[in-house]
Amino acid sequence: MNANRAQQILESSKDIEVKHNGASIWIQNVNSQEGTARVYPRENPEQEMTVNVQELQEP
Repeated sequence: MNANRAQQILESSKDIEVKHNGASIWIQNVNSQEGTARVYPRENPEQEMTVNVQELQEP
């Protein structure tokens, strides 16, 4: 995924599934300049992490 698509998903009112390493995640914010996103697993919101947006996938 690229940073623009990650930002579109973040701003969307729809529930768009995104996966990171096979786990469903929520995107919290996107840093377009760095190419990273702050995400957390849907099942564990306290487990926040920063990942490269290229690691995110739409199933």
